[in-house]
Amino acid sequence: QVQLIESGGGLVQAGGSLRLSCAASGRTFSRDAMGWFRQAPGKEREFVATISGSGSTIYYADSVKGRFTISRDNAKNTVYLQMNSLKPEDTAVYYCAAAPFRRFGLRGHEYDYWGQGTQVTVSS
Repeated sequence: QVQLIESGGGLVQAGGSLRLSCAASGRTFSRDAMGWFRQAPGKEREFVATISGSGSTIYYADSVKGRFTISRDNAKNTVYLQMNSLKPEDTAVYYCAAAPFRRFGLRGHEYDYWGQGTQVTVSS
């Protein structure tokens, strides 16, 4: 059974930092693109970042570029999202996702496996 479990969310003041983790199990993800998406209340889910299996290809949404960093440790089957200089508009539920055998994925429909999400709240 494939599982993606996010952790690391919480409440932080504007300008602060959080590090999200996504632990994958049930298959080997080293060849899969991994991604982070988020969904704020009343808004559609949006792309945040993606990383290829080797880590050589990375893309970010413009809204987080320069502030967020995606990385992965294939030995641990884990992907991370380091979030710095957080803003209130970053408040959302953050989801980890896996796209088997894709190099990267910018759209939700490209991902087959999803975590349950972790809440990030940034206070002003």
